[in-house]
Amino acid sequence: MNLLFLMTDQHRVDTLGCYGNPHVATPNLDRLAATGTRFDRFYTPTAICTPARASLLTGMAPFRHRLLANYERNVGYLEDLREDAFTFPQALRERGYQLGLIGKWHGGTHRNAASYGFDGPDLPGWHNPVDHPDYLAYLKERGLPPYRISDLIRGTTPNGNPGNLLAARLHQPVEATFEHYLATRAIEHLERYAADGRPFFLATHFFGPHLPYLLPDEYFDRYDPDLVELPPSIAETFEGKPPVQRNYSAHWTFDTIPIEVTRKLIAVYWGYVTLIDEQIGRILAKLDELGLTGETSVFFTADHGEFTGAHRLHDKGPAMYEDIYRIPGIVRIPGASPQVRHEFVTLTDCTATILDLAGCDTAPAVDSRSLVPLVRGEHPEWPAELLAEFHGHHFPYPQRMIRDERYKLVVNPESVNELYDLFDDPHELHNRYQHPELRPVRQRLMRRLYDLLRERGDNFYHWMTPMYDIGVSDYDPTLSSFETVEAE
Repeated sequence: MNLLFLMTDQHRVDTLGCYGNPHVATPNLDRLAATGTRFDRFYTPTAICTPARASLLTGMAPFRHRLLANYERNVGYLEDLREDAFTFPQALRERGYQLGLIGKWHGGTHRNAASYGFDGPDLPGWHNPVDHPDYLAYLKERGLPPYRISDLIRGTTPNGNPGNLLAARLHQPVEATFEHYLATRAIEHLERYAADGRPFFLATHFFGPHLPYLLPDEYFDRYDPDLVELPPSIAETFEGKPPVQRNYSAHWTFDTIPIEVTRKLIAVYWGYVTLIDEQIGRILAKLDELGLTGETSVFFTADHGEFTGAHRLHDKGPAMYEDIYRIPGIVRIPGASPQVRHEFVTLTDCTATILDLAGCDTAPAVDSRSLVPLVRGEHPEWPAELLAEFHGHHFPYPQRMIRDERYKLVVNPESVNELYDLFDDPHELHNRYQHPELRPVRQRLMRRLYDLLRERGDNFYHWMTPMYDIGVSDYDPTLSSFETVEAE
């Protein structure tokens, strides 16, 4: 079985037609969803690039693989996986697979994709490396103009300096964009792998639609800002929430940007999504042309989401909202019927799925479950809760999250905890952690989170003492769960 893995960076799930967006043109991903399995509740294990990608590589939760922060903004954590860490390419290589990775690596400082056996140009960094020799050679061979931008969009920081760049107009034709370049290199690899005849795993990791959104005119102006419905959580007040969220809003300069510019930013982000969809279409068309579609499983997902103004924020950070934790997830396996699944699944589950499809042992991917039974329409026993974690970006900030069908609990040891009723408050505007009527829900989720973290070996459970109102008067740390003795 061949494996084609398509991945974007910082991609909101609600920008895709197949996930309900009526305005954004994503015909190629919509077609993939219509012929495969679309997971409606697909989540990242952590909403930050390097740790999420390390979880995909290893099938381990971030607390276990220990690659906890992006190295550009590291806060004292490891910068590479341990030498003895299990990774899925190692297992595939032992099965005779050709391995390729085109695009964003972002998996460490000293070890690159080639260190794990992948073919492809080494493209380090968090955003399109437009000065990379291979990209410059690509432009020169085709007589295409170099990278140049204008019309920069940015806010103003609290100290009066210009804020981070959010978007700009790119003065290149689509053929010169980094996205087109990546798709071209992926197509070249497909052709080479097809000629070889051995099974292959080929990943194409686009750097977008991560900000800043740098697009040619036809995508920068593709969507009328008047089409944009602002996210309801733009009404965020941060009342009763961890102060770090308000501070992040100021850091990302949301309140210094006119609302019409916010609409334009979202419209430009949509244009970025369409540009990437078209490049994915080129790759999928080549798969068809080479006669490989019937023997190739295709994945599409992202490392995490993006705020684009939701909760008066941009980028991602220490706020465990659906905007950045829920991501697109599509898997198409030859012979499996199209469907939509509603189980809680994660990016980490892709690891066991890849191993399963390649005929490898899935056990080393210890925090991963194969999605193959779900894609084949089966109904295996599946967890009713989702866990996620965060360790910091710019500064250490530990968080853990558990959500079930209705409620989400976020534990913030250094601040206030959060509890959201996703039925009554789907945009997570009202922190109900202290609401008396939800005390049983809070206690149930806190106890369940404690048990699950302890079972996994995540030492965060040490933070979760009775001070967090787990609804007990005492507990025995030798037991697998709290003694449920209600306090008076």
